[in-house]
Amino acid sequence: MSMKIIASTCTACSACEPECPNVAIREKGGVYVIDPKKCTECEGQFDEPQCVAVCPVDGCIVKA
Repeated sequence: MSMKIIASTCTACSACEPECPNVAIREKGGVYVIDPKKCTECEGQFDEPQCVAVCPVDGCIVKA
């Protein structure tokens, strides 16, 4: 499974990008996207996905 950023709620603040241990997040067209092939939901590394932990917009990053 992977996480997904809801484009309509993403403010492009960039808080999530440097927190991703798998380098799965990048900017595309003014918002951020998560590469599902790289995303592991931080399993085995953290108790929760780090992108969700730092995102200032509730519900912006969800399970895909």
